[in-house]
Amino acid sequence: MYIPFHWIRRLIIKTQLKKVGQHTNFLMGVEFRSPKNIVIGDNSVVNKKVLLDGRGGHLVIGNNVDIAQETNIWTLEHDVHDNQHKAIGADVTIEDYVWIASRVTILPGVTIGKGAVVASNSVVTKDVPSMAIVGGVPAKVIGKRESKLQYNLNYKPWFK
Repeated sequence: MYIPFHWIRRLIIKTQLKKVGQHTNFLMGVEFRSPKNIVIGDNSVVNKKVLLDGRGGHLVIGNNVDIAQETNIWTLEHDVHDNQHKAIGADVTIEDYVWIASRVTILPGVTIGKGAVVASNSVVTKDVPSMAIVGGVPAKVIGKRESKLQYNLNYKPWFK
């Protein structure tokens, strides 16, 4: 969605998604697929050129979630073992205080636990524990986050 004025873009998105929390912001170029299956909590930021897919299940994004640019979150994919290339879907849940760095791909059926961090260019194929730092293809635990998670994201768009 390439609408240059933040407040108009947010108003339109709020009418399309199942739920958008307070103080959640979307930058230009966010793409939604089956937006009525997408819920986003309070104080979250969805950066430019992010794809949010609700076609194969529900996509639930919690509070204070930071999703960096060019991230793809999928609830639908093809079954590589099916002779007919059948589509299969599953819910994706991203809990509160998750930080998803740029160019991450999250596949169907994944839950990312509270406070987890996903490093740039990672492909998340399995659940991520709370407070874990994961990275790689496929993403694996590479560290543990030590923050007390006491912040509220307060993104201020350039154009209000």
